[in-house]
Amino acid sequence: MSETPHSERLPVGQLLGNLIRLFRSELAVRGEASAGVEGIRPAHLQVFGSIKASGSRLTDLASSSGLSLSAMAELVDGLEQLGYLERRPDPSDGRAKLICLTERGWQAIREGRRLIAEIEVDWAGALGGSGFESLCRDLQRLLDVLDPTVREQYVDTPQ
Repeated sequence: MSETPHSERLPVGQLLGNLIRLFRSELAVRGEASAGVEGIRPAHLQVFGSIKASGSRLTDLASSSGLSLSAMAELVDGLEQLGYLERRPDPSDGRAKLICLTERGWQAIREGRRLIAEIEVDWAGALGGSGFESLCRDLQRLLDVLDPTVREQYVDTPQ
């Protein structure tokens, strides 16, 4: 296996880490100027990016986001106080609770997706539309190979 010279590109972890940092920063800036997402901080993206449409257990949210259980609980508590989330009994286990999006939470998801689409247009402009689409398809293909079940977590938002 040949190594790519360091001057040609950063290692993949640094590429991905820095791109997610830039993406979250841009999403936060656009969100601050947007209606319907009041009180949402950049850290809350860990919740919105991990929650399943049918609801998620707190332990699953923490695990999928790479946060500690206590850190995730703090984020969920804050979003619950803001009216974006609610806790419901888990139908599969009466002792457990599911963290679920409220209608306000679904509105925030829809607004977030609108803002993400704007960011994608801007990023596509930086690379050229076909280059950006090619990059996204390649990343999706890699993700599908590394974790074929990940797409099941993401579903369309209710209208």
